[in-house]
Amino acid sequence: MSGAEAVAEASMALTIVGCAGSFPGPASPASCYLLSAEQRGRRWQVLLDLGGGALGALQRHTDPMGLDAILLSHLHPDHCLDLTGLHVMRTHHPEKAAQGRLDVFAPEGAAERIGRAHGVERTETVEDTYRFHALRDRGSVTVGPFGVTAYAVRHPVAAFGFRIRCGDATLAYTGDTDTCAALRPLMSGADLVLADSAFVGARDTARGIHLTGRRAAEAAVHAGGVRRLMLTHVPSWNDPEVCRAEAAEVWPGIVELAQPDQRVLLSSP
Repeated sequence: MSGAEAVAEASMALTIVGCAGSFPGPASPASCYLLSAEQRGRRWQVLLDLGGGALGALQRHTDPMGLDAILLSHLHPDHCLDLTGLHVMRTHHPEKAAQGRLDVFAPEGAAERIGRAHGVERTETVEDTYRFHALRDRGSVTVGPFGVTAYAVRHPVAAFGFRIRCGDATLAYTGDTDTCAALRPLMSGADLVLADSAFVGARDTARGIHLTGRRAAEAAVHAGGVRRLMLTHVPSWNDPEVCRAEAAEVWPGIVELAQPDQRVLLSSP
């Protein structure tokens, strides 16, 4: 798999499987976003993250056995933990055999990280069902119609945002990050920016962890050419309307809030 820009025959669809920040909330699992598109009569499906609680909700939208790849922004549990459950499904499903190993693009050390979460008395391998590929800053991969470029972003652990091109549409997903130089090329000209908004400006003063609504909007404005801004990764202890109001002080258009089970069709004007 190689190349940053793939050509699709249909628009990219984004389904918000889970958008709760830091842990599953009462109305939403933790981070998980399903991308789908048709190419040459075949439906391709890629996940961005698979955090706690997301595997259950994912089954409302697709058969997880039919995924083509998973992209992990980083290795905190709220973005990767349900790979353990998917491993059980792929290994022990009584009626559906997994078709080879599933490609997982993730920061270095993902195989050991998921193996530790999967095991009880010791780390257990999950590489019988997953094929792990280490992400690199500005590195690109192609999965069917999806051309993906990873950008190293600013978080306490190795973390990446993803710029995904499909046909004429571009999605920018920040993953977890604070303001950093990588956000400009990540977001520039995107049809939709799906932005971390876990922090509230007046309360959360620590830097290098998350964006606030305002900082997310500032990054999108600075990048230029962004058509839509959608805030996500909002913990249940936050009022999402506060995050939206902070962003609205800067963003010239409508500030959208990710909602679980929401489906968005992406296309360029």
